[in-house]
Amino acid sequence: MRRFLQVTWLVVRKDLRVESRNKEMLLTTLFFAVSCVLVFSFGFVRGGEAIEGSASGVLWITIAFSGTLALGRAFERERHHDALRGLLMAPVDRPAIYVGKLVGVLLLLAVVEALVVVMVAFLFQAPLFRHGWWLLTLLSLGTIGFASVGTLFSAMLLRTRSRAVLLPVLLYPVTIPVLIMGVSGTFALVQPEPDLVLARVWVSLLFFFDIVFVTLALWTFEPVMTE
Repeated sequence: MRRFLQVTWLVVRKDLRVESRNKEMLLTTLFFAVSCVLVFSFGFVRGGEAIEGSASGVLWITIAFSGTLALGRAFERERHHDALRGLLMAPVDRPAIYVGKLVGVLLLLAVVEALVVVMVAFLFQAPLFRHGWWLLTLLSLGTIGFASVGTLFSAMLLRTRSRAVLLPVLLYPVTIPVLIMGVSGTFALVQPEPDLVLARVWVSLLFFFDIVFVTLALWTFEPVMTE
């Protein structure tokens, strides 16, 4: 277990160090997320009033689109100079490589989501911070479920030429339940009379889906990368 965590941390540290030098993925994903929220605000806000329920939908659609952009480049650096081959030939558990890449994506999306939540709360006049801990739980579980599948698919499609097109085609049908639960749970929190019981149900379902998705991803990552 200790060796597994060490390998995971090494992969995360490598990605963070490379990203800190040029900030390419971070800035690109942030710019895309900001653009999405602004475009949606022009479409769903009229006279300073947002369409009911639009804030929760815009929040999760922006996360999904931005997450897809980030996931598409999760293994991009490993394509050059046979870095992926060297990584896979290392005498380490391959699931640890997957977890390291997943944690790196989650940290990136956490920064993006922090900005997106503030923008949606301001532009759509949505009380997202009224039950902040519940929202944080929903975002955390939803992002883990979305990114766990996306990281696996990003690794699977690394060697294909049309990976930018295939990733969303494969990713969205699988993760639609996660996005629906995230939207529904968020809407239960931001409506005039918050329904915490319903929000708790969606949180429980997201937790269940996360366990299933992460377990399957850890189980299939090694044979996928071997092939």
